[in-house]
Amino acid sequence: MAEIRKHIVFHGRVQGVGFRYTAKYLARSLRLTGWVRNDWNGTVTLEVQGREALIQKMLVGLNSNQFITIEWMDTEEIPLEEESSFKVR
Repeated sequence: MAEIRKHIVFHGRVQGVGFRYTAKYLARSLRLTGWVRNDWNGTVTLEVQGREALIQKMLVGLNSNQFITIEWMDTEEIPLEEESSFKVR
């Protein structure tokens, strides 16, 4: 199956609730690569790369966390990158 890369900006209660470390745990457990960071405006930006079904599984996991409230996501597919892990920035 082909890999894809997504750039996603999360809006809602996504800072100060363990979002980045939950994303890192899920990504690494699903063998996805990329990064996640808090932004100055209260959003969280994530770039994730891997099989689409596994990326969807990660997003479901993030949305299932009792402390995280994702109100909406701005998502776009972007070109693949060479990387070997998932990092918190």
